Amino acid sequence: MFCLVSEHRLVSEPVYAGSVPENPLAPDWLREPGDANALADGVWSQNALRDASGELVIAGVPASRLAAEFGTPVYVLDEDDARGRARATKAAFDAAMQGIGTSAKVYYAGKAFLSTEVVRWVAEAGLGIDVASEGELAVALAGGIEPSRIGVHGNNKSERQIVRAVEAGVGAIVIDSAIEVERVAAAAAKAGKRQRVRLRINSGVHASTHEYLATAHEDQKFGVTVADAPRIVQAIRGLPGLEFIGLHSHIGSQIFEVHGFEEAARRLLALHAELLRDGPVPELNLGGGFGIAYTSADDPMPVERIAAGMAAALAAAAAELGIEVPVIAVEPGRSIIGRAGTTLYTVGTVKPVAVDTAQGVAVRKYVSVDGGMSDNIRTSLYHAAYSARIASRVSEDRPALARVAGMHCESGDIVVRDEYLPMDVGPGDLLAVPATGAYGWAMASNYNWVPRPPVVAVRDGQARLIVRGETIDDLLARDAGI
Repeated sequence: MFCLVSEHRLVSEPVYAGSVPENPLAPDWLREPGDANALADGVWSQNALRDASGELVIAGVPASRLAAEFGTPVYVLDEDDARGRARATKAAFDAAMQGIGTSAKVYYAGKAFLSTEVVRWVAEAGLGIDVASEGELAVALAGGIEPSRIGVHGNNKSERQIVRAVEAGVGAIVIDSAIEVERVAAAAAKAGKRQRVRLRINSGVHASTHEYLATAHEDQKFGVTVADAPRIVQAIRGLPGLEFIGLHSHIGSQIFEVHGFEEAARRLLALHAELLRDGPVPELNLGGGFGIAYTSADDPMPVERIAAGMAAALAAAAAELGIEVPVIAVEPGRSIIGRAGTTLYTVGTVKPVAVDTAQGVAVRKYVSVDGGMSDNIRTSLYHAAYSARIASRVSEDRPALARVAGMHCESGDIVVRDEYLPMDVGPGDLLAVPATGAYGWAMASNYNWVPRPPVVAVRDGQARLIVRGETIDDLLARDAGI
């Protein structure tokens, strides 16, 4: 049966007597919306809205204009949103830590998304930058931040990366294993410098997050155990080229509650107190991992509450141990840049798929777009949930359960696993996926020889390119056989 779903579109859409109003294929958390055009509060960037014609506009720039100028897919960053979250995060931790008699250092976790423009945004907000590779270090330095405001991470830093970091004068290198102590010391000796270092601790705190995102389990690659830490710190203190400034912990990513951070703070502060017996330990770094909303069902904790919870736990633990609270450092990334990002796609094909369920036959609409797992791997990798809306117009049609699929030769190539879109979504529509500022471009690939999309910053009605998109010629230029 053919259903006329709009004045201009004729879509082959089966109608089944066994269908039910609430689609049984929908996950429990997803509710059919009253309006499939509405932008959920807390998910989209702060300056995203629909204009009088119904088109999605981000920071004063219409989606159609972005698509016409830069093509699709395109990553769009709401600059004022990102800058504002950086400032708010610093203000929250400054206030919380001042309230317990200490101070805070906030580093932006560059792995979420890094470009020279973003380096400037966070530096101007008063943040440092956390980097995890030689490439990220190069971008941070090219962005003009003071090297002393850079922290260097990695469980397998190359000797070249260590030498580069020491020579650049980075503020801290996080030592991840006993082997790295001698490597960093040798680089410092060669450069004639004294390098400040932290030691990463596997605290054993299990964050309430996806297994692949939790980074403080006992059986994993990061850090050293609490039991091994005193011996390694003693070795660091015995080398003249190294200055031990404190411990580091990171319990996971996309965390929605503060209890894990509170427990990590208590455990790390107890070790901190033990290490104070043999020398100064001026800082304690509790990492990042603060979650954001990807769908209307997500309820992340405001950064002010996270900072206040950490501060209260630190103050109580320090009082019990009879020590002062050290300078506290944190490393948020996703919570600063994630919600600021939106990815725009163009719909290519739409396909209704009938599925037998216990309640009868249900239909899921597969909406295929011109991107996919090469520009957002998180859905395939983590089964991450995202939202989506038609960006180029509004629709009066009823909501239909949809799955936004990519264009790659892979059955797992899904952009948005579960969403309600208007029944008349069709070829040529612009589709917007919010909250893609973190780990979209940063984890992008050239799978199927697909060029990576550009990144565009929008502000006050203006759009400017901050990372050039690749072309097929760029990809061919790397092929040594041509």
